[in-house]
Amino acid sequence: MGPEVLVPTTFFITTTALIFGIRYMSNKEKMAMIERGLDPIGLKNNVSPPKPFVSLKFGLLLVGLGLGLLISLFIVRGISVDDDEAAAVYFGCLSIFGGLGLIASYIVEKNWLDKQKQDPGL
Repeated sequence: MGPEVLVPTTFFITTTALIFGIRYMSNKEKMAMIERGLDPIGLKNNVSPPKPFVSLKFGLLLVGLGLGLLISLFIVRGISVDDDEAAAVYFGCLSIFGGLGLIASYIVEKNWLDKQKQDPGL
């Protein structure tokens, strides 16, 4: 029995076990909710509260990635880096500036939350 039979068989068995496990745990969760007197259907249809900073977070992340691409382009063109090293410059700048965008989002969100705690009337 070679890998041409063993791999699909293993894939089929693990996929079936995964689907069975998910359905089994979902059923157990619903039964536990019913035992506690909760409505399992009503809880899943609740609307989650709005998240006002998600768009800010993605916006700053994309701005950071754009700045990272632009600066890495200037670095690669200005220094005339090899192709192998250019990829490292691009990925490095993308990571650094994307992370800086997320840090800026965190700072803005934290300042807003601190301001809300100090003056809840706003």
